[in-house]
Amino acid sequence: MPQAKLAKFQAEKLKDVVDRVYTRVPFYRKKLDQARVKAADIKSIKDIVKLPFTTKDELREVYPYGLLAVDKNDIVEIHTSSGTTGKPVVDAYTQKDIDIWSETMGRTLTMAGATREDIIQNAYGYGLFTGGLGFHYGARKIGAMVIPISGGNTKRQLAIMQDFGTTVLTCTPSYCLYLAEALKEEKIDLSKLKLKSGAFGAEPWSDNMRIEIQEKLRIKAFDLYGLTEIIVPGVSAECEHQNKLHIFEDHFYPEIINPDTGEQVADGERGELVITTITKEGTPLIRYRTRDITFLDRTPCRCGRTSVRMNRLLGRTDDMLIIRGVNVFPSQIEEVLLRCDGLEPQYELHVDRHDNLDTIEVHVEVSEKIFFDEVKNLEKKAKEVEKELREALLIHAVVKLVEPKSITRSEGKAKRIIDKRKI
Repeated sequence: MPQAKLAKFQAEKLKDVVDRVYTRVPFYRKKLDQARVKAADIKSIKDIVKLPFTTKDELREVYPYGLLAVDKNDIVEIHTSSGTTGKPVVDAYTQKDIDIWSETMGRTLTMAGATREDIIQNAYGYGLFTGGLGFHYGARKIGAMVIPISGGNTKRQLAIMQDFGTTVLTCTPSYCLYLAEALKEEKIDLSKLKLKSGAFGAEPWSDNMRIEIQEKLRIKAFDLYGLTEIIVPGVSAECEHQNKLHIFEDHFYPEIINPDTGEQVADGERGELVITTITKEGTPLIRYRTRDITFLDRTPCRCGRTSVRMNRLLGRTDDMLIIRGVNVFPSQIEEVLLRCDGLEPQYELHVDRHDNLDTIEVHVEVSEKIFFDEVKNLEKKAKEVEKELREALLIHAVVKLVEPKSITRSEGKAKRIIDKRKI
């Protein structure tokens, strides 16, 4: 679609979504009234700057149904974030929303080389996390065979890959590398596999990791982007040229802003990605601040697609870590630690990557009384804390109890995270 025609389409859809949320969502009616803006003020897509931002904390405040822009009976599917930092963020889908999700994921898989003749092994998790179902819907959209194996159970993954002739793999990039190592350990001949490509996301990964995946599995590895609050995956994806991610801007309008001032920045200048869902029915979002750092590129792509591209993520504006596709904040770990008797509020998070999988080790000081206890009691205490963290974070974190006053103090902002990963 030519850019001029696309801009006109976006303006019409933006005006429509502003009208809908003002009429049907009290949360947005209040924000729009405070900003003194209504749908009639939207004359072109550039008028989006008149609209207020939406933040993740605000989404939690209206849990569970406060963002619904349709009747609850029109919602056919609910997804949420983990809710480990408080109330989860809710993403509600109407049937039309599911159709749009299927369309954008069909595009994602097509851009990764998939067709109706392919066999897609979907090793993303199924459930409230949207990764597995997104790829499932996309595979169904293009008419491909999908194997909904979900995550984990590596030996079974390898067996399925061989027995059913998997041609496209979808999972996190770190798990993909883990599968590559397992293939080598099991002495499976790569030449006998039919894998040709993979679509990987849900965690940060570098071009070097891409090269490693492509060399170890002899496939083409594609990046993609999404987030629970908007749609995940399905916001953007790489085409065959693997040169930045095409944003599906007929559904998700992107902006890049200076995270400190909120002002838009020029194309090519890095800043915080802001997304407005211009076609979503269930829980539409206006100018949602993703906290992800990237930049936009509007130069023509060799593939012929006219949509704007975003660079692969350069970081985040907050302190969130992504461990094996799960969002982890230091504040939620601190909350758990402070609930445990005998621990001091001094800790460090050591993040690393072993065997191509992300790991997190929590170093936390114990009280002098606990530290001079018997070793077996210290080990028991560490296991108790690990269990508490596992229940809160939904991932395994190794706990190391350290001597009182052994963690470096800071006069300013405490350095909690030691990230040793090379991504």
